[in-house]
Amino acid sequence: MNYHNNKVSNMKITYIGGGSREWARFFMGDLALEAQMSGKITLYDLDFEAAKQNAIIGNKITAQKTSVGIWEYEAIQTLEAALTGADFVAISIQPGTFDEMASDVHLPERHGIYQAVGDTAGPGGLIRSLRTIPMIAKIAQAIKKYAPNAWVINYTNPMSICMKTLYHTFPEIKAFGCCHEVFGTQEVLKTITEQELGIKNITRSDIKINILGINHFTWLDYASYKGIDLIPIYENFIENNFKTGLTSEKNPRASFFDCLHRVKFDLFQKYGLIAAAGDRHLAEFMPVDEYLKNPEIVKAWGFMLTPVSWRKSELKEKEARTKKLASGEEEYLVSPSGEEGILLIKALCGLGQVTSNVNILNSNLQISNLPENTIVETNAIFERDAIRPIFAGLLPENILQLTTPHIKNHDRIFEAALTCNKDLVVEAFMNDPLVKGKISEKITRQLVDDMINNTITYLPDGWRR
Repeated sequence: MNYHNNKVSNMKITYIGGGSREWARFFMGDLALEAQMSGKITLYDLDFEAAKQNAIIGNKITAQKTSVGIWEYEAIQTLEAALTGADFVAISIQPGTFDEMASDVHLPERHGIYQAVGDTAGPGGLIRSLRTIPMIAKIAQAIKKYAPNAWVINYTNPMSICMKTLYHTFPEIKAFGCCHEVFGTQEVLKTITEQELGIKNITRSDIKINILGINHFTWLDYASYKGIDLIPIYENFIENNFKTGLTSEKNPRASFFDCLHRVKFDLFQKYGLIAAAGDRHLAEFMPVDEYLKNPEIVKAWGFMLTPVSWRKSELKEKEARTKKLASGEEEYLVSPSGEEGILLIKALCGLGQVTSNVNILNSNLQISNLPENTIVETNAIFERDAIRPIFAGLLPENILQLTTPHIKNHDRIFEAALTCNKDLVVEAFMNDPLVKGKISEKITRQLVDDMINNTITYLPDGWRR
């Protein structure tokens, strides 16, 4: 990597999960719009053909007249070749297939346990964690061996478990986790501020916030726009719009990912802070009878359960589009993704300074009433070869009580993965708010057995005892 005249050239970025039909394309598009960096992207994926197609698409993007970032893309078959010499590594993988995810999400429904996402908390998130930990550990071992000085960006869920695994496997790793859920909450605040104050064209970056919590269960205790305190404005909007929620022309609730933000609003009224993730995620961290008691309750709260059958159907559409993009039948239209990964890479290269939310160890006690070994999500300053966590403060006691069971479950499920201890998985299930008090220990054990059996292909041999 060479630095000259405020530009960085000859960079090498390794993208693990390089066959991605969505996130890798966002990454490529953002790189194409960045004139201060250039170099090579190596794409590694267990599905080598998918990585090869993305390499073709990436090189076509670079060749577009509108592309100012010049990058060469190559699909690589081994982690050693992909990682050797890397300055940055991005991890964006699907742990297993949608068949395993279908079990994660839908098998608990036989006991009346519904999950809107199933990739972070709840039974689905716990079982997904079991099969993710060995995958991420293997990647961390390869980074330690072939690219020990690289900065590592994780996009994979469950975020906290992935980061915990990276740090455990390679303690010196320079890794951080990126999640866009907070950005969505900034957009909510932007929309409400525009409506309430009659201001137009506020940008998300104009909304200044303090973030504290764990991934997908993050909170804001401070939000401002040009010196204006947005907390009272948010509170007033909720008082007047709680039943209808928030919609906009840009977000007509036409997909499984849209919501009316009524869960967010309800949590604010109950706990006094702004919940800073999508309603689908937030609901899974709360007791089962709050927002996920049954599909009718889910609908009443203005969000949707995401069936894995839809994800499978969408994947087929993405695969078909990939062929069109690779063949030249369709051109990839580059536009900013709204993600900040490339901005953070620039800052770490010395091309400016950025403040953004990040998932890292609480080693500086940036959330002072959580343990040091917890993966927390707070703001941090990114600058040349450094991430400097910003002190976020205390989680209020009422929110701490909601958060602690999930932190303890991260420890349980991580230990279970390392020791192949099914009893710890059962214990984690029984302490998860979606399961706790819903079903007996006997039924929980049977559910754990069935869910593990459905994901056994991706688990170490110790689980087959």
